[in-house]
Amino acid sequence: MDMQALLQQAQQMQQQLVQAQQALEEAEVEGTSGGDLVKVKLSGRGQVEDITVDPKAIDPADAEETAQTVADLVLAAIRDAEAQVERLQQEKMGPLAEGMPGGGMPGLPGF
Repeated sequence: MDMQALLQQAQQMQQQLVQAQQALEEAEVEGTSGGDLVKVKLSGRGQVEDITVDPKAIDPADAEETAQTVADLVLAAIRDAEAQVERLQQEKMGPLAEGMPGGGMPGLPGF
């Protein structure tokens, strides 16, 4: 393979990587739990953007139990959203890793 072709391939991969990173920056996923009582929105990079708790999740007669239940539901919704972010990252970045020598991307664990 000549050096010019190799450089062009590297430049194309860099452009694809930048596009994939931009798509992840703009993406938003939502995780839910408790039959949609709790919703968590994460960016495509996995940063928590918003948490919504439906008032139906709150039992004013039992504040202590409600607090623990809501905490559990928030944690479950975050885990659901994180799993979706991981799938999205694999979808966007995975094909790029296939073209790398050794099948990985330096500096990006799991890629």
